[in-house]
Amino acid sequence: MIWRRRRESREAGLGGNKGERAIIDIGSNTVRLVVYGGTMRAPAVLLNEKVTAKLGREIAATGRLAEEAMAVALRGLRRFALLLEDLGIKDVETVATAAVRDAANGPQFVADLRSIGLSPQVLSGEREALLSAHGVIGAFPDARGIVADLGGGSLELVRVAHGTTDSASTLPLGTLRLPDHRKGNRAQMRKSLDRVIRRAGWDLAAQDPAQNGALYLVGGTWRAMAVYAMAARGYPLSDPHGFALDSAAAQDLAAALSTTESNTLKGRERISAMRAEKLPDAAVLLQTLLARLAPEKVVFSSWGLREGLLYDRLPDHTRAQDPLLAGVAMFATERRTEPALATRMAAWTLDAAPAREHGSERLRLAATMLALAGMQIEPNIRLPQAINWALHKRWVGIDGKGRAMLAAAIAANGNQLNLPQSVRALASDEAIEEAVRWGLALRLARRLGAQSRRSLEASRLVVEQGTLVLQLAQSHEALFGQPTEKDMKLLAGRLGLGWRVDVVPEIVL
Repeated sequence: MIWRRRRESREAGLGGNKGERAIIDIGSNTVRLVVYGGTMRAPAVLLNEKVTAKLGREIAATGRLAEEAMAVALRGLRRFALLLEDLGIKDVETVATAAVRDAANGPQFVADLRSIGLSPQVLSGEREALLSAHGVIGAFPDARGIVADLGGGSLELVRVAHGTTDSASTLPLGTLRLPDHRKGNRAQMRKSLDRVIRRAGWDLAAQDPAQNGALYLVGGTWRAMAVYAMAARGYPLSDPHGFALDSAAAQDLAAALSTTESNTLKGRERISAMRAEKLPDAAVLLQTLLARLAPEKVVFSSWGLREGLLYDRLPDHTRAQDPLLAGVAMFATERRTEPALATRMAAWTLDAAPAREHGSERLRLAATMLALAGMQIEPNIRLPQAINWALHKRWVGIDGKGRAMLAAAIAANGNQLNLPQSVRALASDEAIEEAVRWGLALRLARRLGAQSRRSLEASRLVVEQGTLVLQLAQSHEALFGQPTEKDMKLLAGRLGLGWRVDVVPEIVL
C-alpha cells in the first residue's frame, strides 16, 4: 500500500509516469538489485539490496563459478524475484558480467536464472565498458577522458568525449584477479599490471595531461578509495560521487594505500571488510593507470553500468536534459513545489541577483527549487534539513562548490546568514556571497505575495542607476507591508544599493 501511494504521488507530480524500473546486476563480487523511480534522467533509488556472493573467486584457478558461490547468489536472486513480483514491478532488466561471461559453467548458471523467472543478458566485455561509460556521461554530460570501471572480474576502459565513446576494452584486472599479479614487491606488481594495460593499447603518458582529460573511476572499490581520501582530508561532504583529485593528489593517495595493510583499513568507517581487503591492490592498479594514462585529474563516479542501462533507453530529448535540474525538479515536485513557480521566481529575481562570476543560471534555478521545497518542512527543522539536502543528497551534475552555493542560497532564503563551516570550506567567500544574494532575492519574491502567481505578475524587481527598485501595480500597492520593507532593505544592503518602491498603473513586461 505504501509503495503504491508513493508511485501514485510521483505519477501525479509528473503528470503521468511509467512506474519503477528494476535492474539486477550479477557481478563477480556482488549480486545487486536496484529499483529506480522518478525521472530516469536523474533517477531516485527506491530500493538497493546486495548479496556478496563472490561468484568470480575461483575463475582464475578453475575457470568455473564456485558451487557455494552460485548457491549464495541464487538464494539472493530468488528473494529479488519474489520482491519484484510482490511490488508489482514489471520492468526488470537482469545483466551478468565478467564472472558469468568467462566461466565454463556460466551457461548452466544462466539456465538456473531462467528457471526462477529471470531473463538475463550476459554482457560482452565491450558492451559492459560502453554501458559504464554511458553511466558516466549521464552523470557528467561534459565528461572528457577515460572511464575505468573496476569490478571483481575485469577492468573496463573506454574513452569518452562530447557525449560519445571510443576504444572500449575489457582487461582481466578485476579485484579478484589482482592478487595473481602480486608475486613480488609492489614495483613488480606494477610492472605486471602495466604489461596488460600496454598490450591492450592504452598508452597516453607521453601526451599532455590537459589533452588526456580526466580518469573517471567507477566501481565499489574505487568508491571506498574515495571515502578514505575524503576522511583523510576532512572533506565536509559525505557522497563520493563527483569527488575529484588532481593528478598529484591521486598519486599520493594511491601510494599511501598501496603500502597500507588491509587489516588497518577494516576499522575505517564506511569501508567494508571486503573493500578493505581489495584496496591496497587496487591502489597499485591506480598507480599503474596514472603512470600509463597521465590524466589531468581523477573523478570518482557512483554512476556506472546500471545507470548506463537507464541512460541507453532514454530518448534523445530526455538525454539532453540537465541532470541536476531534472533531479531537483522531481525532488521538489514530490514536496509540493511546482518547478514552474520556481522558474517564475527565478526570472523575477534575475535583474537584482543573477548568476555572475561563480554560479550559473542552472545552479540558481536549482537553488530556487530546493529553497522553496525547504519551506514545506516544519519550521523548527527547516534550515538544517534543507542545507543537508544541498550538501549530502546525491545530486548529479554538481561539484562541491555548487553544493555550497545551493546551501548558502537556501540559508539566506530563511534569513540565516551565519553559515556552517562545512559550507564555507567548499567555496570562496565571493561565491558564497553571490549565492546569499540569490537567497535574499528569493526571500523577497516569496514573501511579497505568499508565492501567488498574481503577485509576480503585478510586480517587478529591477536595478536602475544604482538603485534597487520594486515596481508595484496600483492594484497591488498594499503588498508592500512591513515584512516586504525589511526584505528590500536587507537585499539592497547586501547589494550595496539604495532602494525605492514605484507604484505604477500597471506592470509592463
